Amino acid sequence: MALNPNRYRAVAGSVSREEIDAGLRSYMLRVYNYMALGVAFTGVLIFAMASSLPALQLAYDLKWVVFIALIGMGFFSHKIVSMRSTAAAHAFYWTYCALWGVLIAPMVVAYLSIDPGMVARAFLITTGMFAGVSLIGYTTKRDMSGFAGFFTMAIIGLLIAMVANLFLGSTMLSLGISCGVVLVFAGITAYETQMIKNMYVENLGDSQVTKFALFGALMLYGSFVTLFIHILNILAILRGE
Repeated sequence: MALNPNRYRAVAGSVSREEIDAGLRSYMLRVYNYMALGVAFTGVLIFAMASSLPALQLAYDLKWVVFIALIGMGFFSHKIVSMRSTAAAHAFYWTYCALWGVLIAPMVVAYLSIDPGMVARAFLITTGMFAGVSLIGYTTKRDMSGFAGFFTMAIIGLLIAMVANLFLGSTMLSLGISCGVVLVFAGITAYETQMIKNMYVENLGDSQVTKFALFGALMLYGSFVTLFIHILNILAILRGE
């Protein structure tokens, strides 16, 4: 995504440090609010689908189509910032959240039927971990941009392992993959938080702050849901499911 550091230099001279900090806090709060609303929307969609066996079966049958659509949307998510209207950016974000709900609904509903408490624990663990690593990303002075290449390679490696395990069906490999995903996406969450923070500073004065906030929310939402899925898988394996 193209950022504009010149905009910051042009505006910074007429804006006090206190105003910049206040604007940053407001912007980050908007990012987290959008992300939280996205997670809530996904949850409502899952519970709505839970009452319809045909809907769950259709979601299961279309899981690869939905997965590919999510990969594509994630790849083009930076386009949110350059969309002509805020409404289009909103539509993109909420569609992304809806597709995640459709993708994970069969799994979550299956675990809810076995042990609702396990799903609740996975959500609470995810929330606590996400909050902790996101806070680290927001407050650290260390530039995390150098980790981008590592995270990319780690995700590719984990995806290859997941595909391999579709044929192997190994429970221990599934556990190892999920542990790896949790560790990698904890780091990615911190990295994304710092990047989202920097987007505001580097584009100070941009009138499209809502689109930047939606883009940031989409990144963090994807990491949150990924953490939740694999933490839930870890708990299920340890429970013997």
